[in-house]
Amino acid sequence: MREVTLERNTNETQIELTLNLDGAGRYEVDTGCGFLNHMLELFARHGRFDLVLTCHGDVEVDYHHTAEDIGIALGQAFARALGEMRGIQRYGSFYLPMDEALVLCAVDLSGRCTLNWDVHCKTEKVGDFDVECASEFWLGFARNVPATFHFVQFAGENTHHILEACFKGAGHALAAAVAIDAAHRDEIPSTKGLLV
Repeated sequence: MREVTLERNTNETQIELTLNLDGAGRYEVDTGCGFLNHMLELFARHGRFDLVLTCHGDVEVDYHHTAEDIGIALGQAFARALGEMRGIQRYGSFYLPMDEALVLCAVDLSGRCTLNWDVHCKTEKVGDFDVECASEFWLGFARNVPATFHFVQFAGENTHHILEACFKGAGHALAAAVAIDAAHRDEIPSTKGLLV
């Protein structure tokens, strides 16, 4: 089983998490931010990842450090769980319709970091969560796997629905990318012989 336990402690956040890539979508999440909890729970459920995560952050400032540092820690956990990425599918993509919203999430576990965040929300907040913190989360994640991520919004009016489509879609896309290719389980999926 590809399971990792990780801690990340800074002056701004203290994070503990356990991630199982081959789970059933079970989760226990406490970030100090209700909306971010909701997004991570959806991500775990739709990716079929087991995730236990707690974060004590400087939320009296705002949720920026919490969102960014959780993205960093979760990206590091994925990287450790994947190791040299032998046998994985590497690529995954998913169109996620969420009511009036439609978002494409595509991922390449390439060993190189790119984030294309082509998402346009009409409000700056969902509850007390700053919408810009969503892209900070995914940038922290992408840099620490590292991986290429594209989020492209095709439709959407409701900010909650748009961001929900992003996190659910990322769960589905990553689930496909980390899946083991049974016919090639000993191969690294690159002509280079490694993913960097």
